[in-house]
Amino acid sequence: MNAPPDEFIRVPHGPMREFVCAVAAAAGAPAERASLLADLLTTNDLRGVFSHGTQQIAAYSRLMREGALNPAPDITVVRETPTSLQLDGDGGLGYFPAHEGTLRIIEKAKEHGIAVLSTGNHGHFGAAGIYARMPLEHDLLTYVTSGHQMGLSAGSPYVTAAGGSPMAFGAPAGDGKNVVVDFGAIHDCYAGDPHRVEISRLAPGTVFRGVGLGAICQSWGGFLAGVPYGRAPETRKWPGANQGSFVITLRISLFAEPADFYADLQAYMADVAKLEPLDGFDEAMLPGSIEARREAAYREEGIPVGEGHRKRLTALGSECGVTPPW
Repeated sequence: MNAPPDEFIRVPHGPMREFVCAVAAAAGAPAERASLLADLLTTNDLRGVFSHGTQQIAAYSRLMREGALNPAPDITVVRETPTSLQLDGDGGLGYFPAHEGTLRIIEKAKEHGIAVLSTGNHGHFGAAGIYARMPLEHDLLTYVTSGHQMGLSAGSPYVTAAGGSPMAFGAPAGDGKNVVVDFGAIHDCYAGDPHRVEISRLAPGTVFRGVGLGAICQSWGGFLAGVPYGRAPETRKWPGANQGSFVITLRISLFAEPADFYADLQAYMADVAKLEPLDGFDEAMLPGSIEARREAAYREEGIPVGEGHRKRLTALGSECGVTPPW
């Protein structure tokens, strides 16, 4: 789970965004691509999704500078119908085809009721929740997943079958309220997680569900997008282009009046807030509420940047000749 660091400095989101944009540009990204990437990563920090926020630019920058990813990809259409779209990411970061593709299927879904996107030949696309949130203001429900190059070794723990991919769901509730669920399929059971063995013993159903979810991530977000199972193709031009994504979005009005749907979802959210919280937590709420609250607060107060986060970006700035925002 993402949580604010215990000790931190506050950094305004504007200077943080400028830093990320400059680092991406120094790695060869065109101005428009660098600006979009900076927007998406900084917004994740604002939401408190630090695992997929500005810290990630350190890895992305190196992958672009070292030639593992294309810093200036030319996104192209592989297949398209009135209700579907498949994009080739040209070996760049997955943010670019996933963002462009989601914008395009939003328009398709608004016209035809439902639309689906598949993207491939790219690197990491970031937090799945980015793309689950984009259609919310258009009265659309959305599902997002991603898959990556993976292979399994005989004798490895069963949980490795889940891979390490995410999925997200988005449901608008009106009046700026939303339910957004964004998670890793097998979180808390990765190799090295301290409670993995205990979880497997006490709650094996949790592991089976995680592996099942991971199988959908890999098959829908990976294999369907042209990411083959097992060994990476030797002909792959950009070694880091080992991921794909999948997005479905549909109009609420296919099945219900949006106003009625919103009223029910808001009532549900309000009643959840009256429930007894889990042990160790102060409040009960549905997913997406805490991110919205943090975004409003951090835009005003600044992003809380912990020591590890700060050190990583300071080192990156030295590598790229870009002064960090502190």
